[in-house]
Amino acid sequence: MYSGRRDRAASFKDRPCPLNLNPVTVNPATSAPPAAVLWDMDGTLVDTEPYWMRAEHELVESFGGVWTHTDAMLLVGSGLLGSAAILQNRGVGLSAEEIVNTLTTRVQEQLASAGVPWRPGAHELLSELHDAGMPMALVTMSEQRMARQIASIVGFDAFTTIISGDMVQESKPHPEAYLTAADTLGVDPVHCVAIEDSLPGVAAAVASGAVVLAVPHMVPIEPSEHYTRLDTLTGSTLASLTELYRSRRPALLSHPTTPKDATRA
Repeated sequence: MYSGRRDRAASFKDRPCPLNLNPVTVNPATSAPPAAVLWDMDGTLVDTEPYWMRAEHELVESFGGVWTHTDAMLLVGSGLLGSAAILQNRGVGLSAEEIVNTLTTRVQEQLASAGVPWRPGAHELLSELHDAGMPMALVTMSEQRMARQIASIVGFDAFTTIISGDMVQESKPHPEAYLTAADTLGVDPVHCVAIEDSLPGVAAAVASGAVVLAVPHMVPIEPSEHYTRLDTLTGSTLASLTELYRSRRPALLSHPTTPKDATRA
């Protein structure tokens, strides 16, 4: 009701800020992205599995043996030396090192002639993460020379480090390669996101303590509480990886640690 008395105009100090610039409490940890992203190569970043299968078929056939698609599927995601032992059992009369060298050379020849077949969404995500300054590692059981060939074709200097199969003692599913990558980057693996496509690779990444994004390619991967599964990387962004990381690491984010204080899981 009007009282005949003009109320005192509110001071600008009393008025709410129209731009919502009033002080708010922010927890930097809950909005922070992962410390690094660790990429598998074959089948995750690039679709080189058909190149490997062709190389295996040619090699076994050259020794008079038979190599089927079912045989080739057994090697997806495996270490090269382990794969060489299987090929020897199929009649390939070469040492394990000779088999690895022969297969790698043949795959590299196909990469040079046919180009790099990027997996859907992989190059786009890689580019966005690079532009954002995200530390990244390539973690592969392929040899260093092939990993560097792939890295050189990306179009920009994407990877801070490359950990290849000839740099570690244990192949995936052992976590050594992922632990080595995180250590080289100077981060705790529990604060990393690892992207994988195969069962051995997913197992290795999970065992390292990383947040794992499984994107199955040649071999189906069943859902599990230990990782997040996507059908494709198409549409994946830094924001979606950050949300995945935050959802998987809520307890750690409420008590953030620095790399030097972090404890490897």
